[in-house]
Amino acid sequence: MKDTKHKILTLAALTTIAAGVIHLTNRVIVASSQLKEMLDFSNHNYYNWRFGKIYYTKKGKGSPLLLIHDTMPGASGYEWSRVEDQLAQEHTVYTLDLLGCGRSEKAGITYTNFLFVQIICDFIKNVIKEKTDIIASGFSCSFVTTAAAYDKESINKIMFINPVSMISLAQTTTKKDKLFKFFIELPIFGTFIYHIIVSRETINDFFLDKLYYNPFHVDKDVLDAYYEAAHKGGYYAKCLYSSQSAKYMNINIRHAVESIDNSIYIVEGEDEPNGAAIVEAYQKVNPAIESATIPCSKHFPHIENVEAFLEQVSAFF
Repeated sequence: MKDTKHKILTLAALTTIAAGVIHLTNRVIVASSQLKEMLDFSNHNYYNWRFGKIYYTKKGKGSPLLLIHDTMPGASGYEWSRVEDQLAQEHTVYTLDLLGCGRSEKAGITYTNFLFVQIICDFIKNVIKEKTDIIASGFSCSFVTTAAAYDKESINKIMFINPVSMISLAQTTTKKDKLFKFFIELPIFGTFIYHIIVSRETINDFFLDKLYYNPFHVDKDVLDAYYEAAHKGGYYAKCLYSSQSAKYMNINIRHAVESIDNSIYIVEGEDEPNGAAIVEAYQKVNPAIESATIPCSKHFPHIENVEAFLEQVSAFF
């Protein structure tokens, strides 16, 4: 009996020590990730939305243009840093950090597609205050599609950059997904696993293998900005990642794609995996959708081939 009690106490002590060490490691990782201060806070504003403050910038004069970044770990409005000044020569450019991303508040909630639809619609109504054009990247294209179907009066022309396939968006949450979300959202050990997932090495490898056409042209500043944004906000920085990984942000957009009558233009990177097939699927559902391919680019044509991307924007808007 005494031996059993001693083993339990020893295990409890070791668990407590391990938790303390991991907690301290988590805090060091978060602090060190912010040292370079890559995310600029100048020329900024905050939109006080119901679930948290949303960071945005406003530049230029002309017809309004809203830029909405992708939602991968570390994503923020920094994604548009290579093009927003040029776009601001012809437009009033609004660049968002979506809730749970970058410099916006990292709310401890489950993120869904409709949550971001509400953000987009409310931001246009309460900040821009007029019908606006939108350029959206990656997964965020699904938010804009749903928003355009939900609120036909707020959104004008739409440009998508490498949208996610409709088939993958139709996938629903499984028990395994829910278990993964629960585990990642554990206060200490789950946070540590998240920090491994968004380590500098992991982000670097992800950009080299998945996002850039030419891995030798990956900009170190971009990597540093994504690494910083992925950790900004401490414990709650992982909530958007856990929601997206568990497919809570998925939604079947096929009907929305079919029903909206906005002018839609899809831009794909030349080397984006399945890019041509994805564009073809969208055009099959809505034949009015136009498209173009940006050479020498992959997931981020607006970073890798700025000149060619801006030519497409000028031709469309």
